[in-house]
Amino acid sequence: MTIAILGGTGPQGQGLALRFARAGVPVVLGGRDGGRAAAIAEELMQKLPAGSAAITGLDNEGATDAAEEMVVLAVPFSAHNATLEALKPRLADKILVDIVVPLKEGDPKKVDMPPEGSATEAAQAILGDEIPVVGALHNVSAVTLNNLDWDINCDILICGNSLPARKAVMDLVRKLDVTPYNAGDAEAARCIEAITPILIRQNISKQVPFSHAGIRIWAPDH
Repeated sequence: MTIAILGGTGPQGQGLALRFARAGVPVVLGGRDGGRAAAIAEELMQKLPAGSAAITGLDNEGATDAAEEMVVLAVPFSAHNATLEALKPRLADKILVDIVVPLKEGDPKKVDMPPEGSATEAAQAILGDEIPVVGALHNVSAVTLNNLDWDINCDILICGNSLPARKAVMDLVRKLDVTPYNAGDAEAARCIEAITPILIRQNISKQVPFSHAGIRIWAPDH
């Protein structure tokens, strides 16, 4: 199943492309400049082990059309709404996987949530109920994703108003050798997206002896 990653030329998109391709999922990187997306795709292919699926690059429109079922949105929040409004006609019969976090401009240690409550909810409002939006992969470090020698060190919280779409995205995310958890409907994204700036704060703090932290859901010992 080929997936598209819009904003795939950025650090988060590139890291996800590497991880999915290594797991056997063909990826089309989408960008405003299709030529640049294609060039970055070629560079990423050089980093992958033999037997990995292909990474190719197109403009956002071509990448969306090439996706069989799922389109991952990984653009900066400043481009979030405009990208979706432009691509809405091409997203019919697909699932949008929104990984965007509305970080506060000039201070990534805080969020600046849109009027809808979260980026995930804003996407659903733009696309309408007929195109399911699933929030996922908000809390994964781009540095971790891009280092294929490291395991992904966190669990993945999945939310969205469509239960079948949530389950489909959970199945996709499992290919990354991580554990996804069903976090409920789209309103849960208000909490999930807000975790990211907390992690950023810890990762840049001189008082914390590590960086690139993630979160895990731990079972009790008793």
